[in-house]
Amino acid sequence: MNLRKRHNRIPAEVQTSAMNDIMFFLLLFFLIASAVTNPNVIKLLLPKSSSGQAVSKKTISVTITQDLKYTVNNKPVKIEDMQAALMEYKQQTAELTIVLAVDRTVAIQNVVQIMDIAQKMNIKLVLATEPKG
Repeated sequence: MNLRKRHNRIPAEVQTSAMNDIMFFLLLFFLIASAVTNPNVIKLLLPKSSSGQAVSKKTISVTITQDLKYTVNNKPVKIEDMQAALMEYKQQTAELTIVLAVDRTVAIQNVVQIMDIAQKMNIKLVLATEPKG
């Protein structure tokens, strides 16, 4: 039996205070980053202005009602004449944006028709929505 005292041994310790700081900062970073990013956000292309008025870009509104009546800036337009009506506005300004307001009961095919026309004419299009609540 070896009954000697073990005073000569060096105690095995690991200093974790620096690692705790690093882990705390990483946790804080990921919490803040996850709070800032939200994948369920609808991205809208809204014009920016310092005076609160849309000056640099021209926007027009296209609406589709429940009974499939199309309007461009509150003027009735048939779907067959939509491209010609939009071409008039496109000739006035180089950067044109369409704000598309559609009744929620309208079939998606009618919305895609307007989106196709805007894509062919190289016009930016945003979909108007209502805030929840």
